[in-house]
Amino acid sequence: MSLLKAAATVSSLTLISRITGVIRDMLIARFFGASVATDAFYVAFRLPNMLRRLFAEGAFQQAFVPMLSDVKANQSEAEVRTFIDRVFSLLATVVLLVSILGVLAAPALVWLIAGGLAENPAGFDLASEMTRWMFPYIFFMSMVAMSAAVLNTWKHFAIPAFTPVLLNLSFITFTLLLTPHLERPIFALTCAVVAGGVAQLAIQIPSLMKLGVLPRPVNPITAVKDFAVRRVMKLMVPALFGVGVAQLSLLINTNIASRLTTGSVTWLSFADRLMEFPTALLGVALGTVLLPSLSAAIAKQDLVRYNALLDHGLRLVVLLAVPAAIGLGLMAEALVAFLYQGRNFQAYDVMQTSLAVMGYSFGLIGLIAIKILAPAFYARKDIRTPVKIAAVSLVCVQLCNLVTVPAFSHAGLAISVGVGSCLNAALLLGTLIRRGQYQPLKGWIKWMTSVIIASIAMGATLVYLQTGVDWAGMQSEWLMRAGLVLAYIVAAVVVYFGILVAFGLRPRHLRPKHDI
Repeated sequence: MSLLKAAATVSSLTLISRITGVIRDMLIARFFGASVATDAFYVAFRLPNMLRRLFAEGAFQQAFVPMLSDVKANQSEAEVRTFIDRVFSLLATVVLLVSILGVLAAPALVWLIAGGLAENPAGFDLASEMTRWMFPYIFFMSMVAMSAAVLNTWKHFAIPAFTPVLLNLSFITFTLLLTPHLERPIFALTCAVVAGGVAQLAIQIPSLMKLGVLPRPVNPITAVKDFAVRRVMKLMVPALFGVGVAQLSLLINTNIASRLTTGSVTWLSFADRLMEFPTALLGVALGTVLLPSLSAAIAKQDLVRYNALLDHGLRLVVLLAVPAAIGLGLMAEALVAFLYQGRNFQAYDVMQTSLAVMGYSFGLIGLIAIKILAPAFYARKDIRTPVKIAAVSLVCVQLCNLVTVPAFSHAGLAISVGVGSCLNAALLLGTLIRRGQYQPLKGWIKWMTSVIIASIAMGATLVYLQTGVDWAGMQSEWLMRAGLVLAYIVAAVVVYFGILVAFGLRPRHLRPKHDI
């Protein structure tokens, strides 16, 4: 299976996830708007989400996937299954205890992540109560993350890429059917989170059973004695710091946003969702596919294949992330008005969210590149280097906040994240090259020149087409606005790839020399 084909599989299913996610956000915006209740929900949801990324999708996968690839390549099937069972039992025990502690300490956690809500007792109490209900989500999603890591290692990318769709469908269903019947309608979203977590875990079980790697509970104390499991734990320590740095930055930014104008947390959350669309389609898809392949190449000491895979992944990042960043920034107001405006989300909310989207778009290239560059270190079981670089990025983000927040309010937080992401990616790339772990292959100058010229032409096209268009003023003409947004996106794509084809880009250039 080629890198492009595997990434395309993940991207296509991720696209479905993002489309259903957009529908979910459209409904949330229209039903709940930007209010104290939605600010409280996003704060409450951010807590288990943050720990999920810390324990599961982030630090755990970075440590587990390289070790699983190593065990799979060098040991028997029985030993692989034993390794999976022991890691599962230990992880389940830890996250279950964390979930219980989170339920008990909900008010303190809400104060820690969004102290500004304390100025509104009703909002603070609402966030604390929703946190208690949603905290068990971390248990289900940790199990989902482990299942996905196993399936991805066996080159079964489809089911893990599809699982987020179920959370979005849960949001859509509960918002439409449960909201009208609740005294406090916002709790429909809380129910959706828990139900979505259960559904995402359930859908992966048949695939694990079919492969014969469905984890079985064992004594977690026995698991700790396993050398490979201890190796995962050892690798997780610096990984926890690395992911923790990113989550600490998110925590600080959320706390700052909670002290700004009411609605700031919600505006940033909607902007973040738009930014995650290309990040997931490009960065997460490529990173998900690359990590097991890079790990396998390192396990076999095939450094030529490792270098070729990384080089090709970076070329795809440049090819797709540069126009995505420009397009997202130039069409921020159009996309926000089209997706979110209506009922309880008005023109003012569109303007504030658009400013945040433009801030995030500045760092989109860095955000996507990190998803490719960080796995290059994880595959080598080097987690300390990305941790150190992430720490530098955190300091950069907070120093930028001192300037950007007073100047641009909540949008300044997005700008700072963008600056930090670009710095993070640049330092990761520079370190790989300096150590001789990555050597760019021939053709980069022509590749970059083509992309830059095509992107400038695409940007000029979007500016010209949108001249004089009042996106927020088309509130009663939703179909016209939808048609224009779609037409402008199509025009931008045609211009961009048309120029690339004129420069000689062909389908064969999208295929790596080494399959994954």
